[in-house]
Amino acid sequence: MNKNESGRQKIRNAAAQIPEPHILASKEVASRIQVGHVVLLGAMMAIGPLSTDMYLPALPVLSHELGATMSQTQITLTATLLGMALGPLLIGPLSDARGRRGPLLIGMSCYVVLSLLCLIAHSIGLLIVLRFAQGFAASAGIVIALAIARDLYAGRALARCVSLLMMVNFLAPIVAPVLGGLLLSFTSWRGVFVSLALFGIALVLVVAFGLSETLPPARRQDGGFSASLAEFRFLLFNGRFVGCALSLGFTFTAIFVYIASSPFIFENIYGLSPQSTSLVFGVIALGIPITAQLNARLLTRISAQELLIWGASAIALGSIALIAAVITGVGLIGVLPSCFLIVTSVGLITPNATALALSKARAAGSASALLGVLQIGLAVVVAPLIGLAGSKSALPMAATIAGSGLATLLTVVVLSRSGKGN
Repeated sequence: MNKNESGRQKIRNAAAQIPEPHILASKEVASRIQVGHVVLLGAMMAIGPLSTDMYLPALPVLSHELGATMSQTQITLTATLLGMALGPLLIGPLSDARGRRGPLLIGMSCYVVLSLLCLIAHSIGLLIVLRFAQGFAASAGIVIALAIARDLYAGRALARCVSLLMMVNFLAPIVAPVLGGLLLSFTSWRGVFVSLALFGIALVLVVAFGLSETLPPARRQDGGFSASLAEFRFLLFNGRFVGCALSLGFTFTAIFVYIASSPFIFENIYGLSPQSTSLVFGVIALGIPITAQLNARLLTRISAQELLIWGASAIALGSIALIAAVITGVGLIGVLPSCFLIVTSVGLITPNATALALSKARAAGSASALLGVLQIGLAVVVAPLIGLAGSKSALPMAATIAGSGLATLLTVVVLSRSGKGN
């Protein structure tokens, strides 16, 4: 290296030590997390679980009315998840280049229109296509909510903010099926899509009149699609980011397999009634917001990395206990506590892994997109395979959850350590 190059490198190194104005601003705000941010961003992220879980009680009725098999009807759910997995690849980089408000308003407006189109779908094939598009549009709320959180907060404050967002977000899967069931008591399955459209309209109005742009032009990413690819390459070669992203993916896979399989297992194998199964689901799911709230408090004294390891250890331990309970045949006395530990660990894993992953990103939208793809994509691939094994044995569910739980721990320990300092 010649003297001129050495001089330029010293200048760049010196400049890197000077905090950018927006980072300083983020740290000022970070000490005072605003309730309004948490509520709005939490609602934006909740559009995902609301779009899937609110719809679940209507599946049998929908199947009968459209003359579809149960398998075809379930594809409408898979199509929604697939749209949510692929949408961030376009919407995340777009929000880095154009700002957050524009893509968010367009995405939510499209979501409203597509929800209304689902309302008038006359065939299962058309509904599958519309549900994919609806999931694609819904991903705007999910991916941009995390990007806005990264714009506003940094460090432990970002982890606390994400933890609170997850607490709001995880209440949605608990409430959504109940709301769907209530709607079906006085309307048809089409009424569910009317409710989703109204929720989308509310988000559009709040964003339009109550949310300022959080990514000023000076911080936007230039270079179009090639710049997004460069950011994806940067992230995929960052050990810390990959470790956190894959840990989210394996965790979500374990939880999605649990959600998709356990109703059949609890009712067909362990003899619970549908009402008892719903009660068990609710009690187990309540562990997530409780742990997320505890996580937010612990972050004032314990690092996000350490809390992530605690969560990964918990899901691995719960997974081992679950498969042991299934193999030994001890029944629900062993299965239910294991499921509770697995599900509750999400309150520690998700906020900390998300915050650590985003902290390594130069473009929050692209990073959030990649997180979404890895998180949902693994579950979309794995979950249908469990259905092929049937519902006469709990072993396929337990084995898949155990593999995912152990993979979460291994990924956090190995890749996160290799990424320290990155």
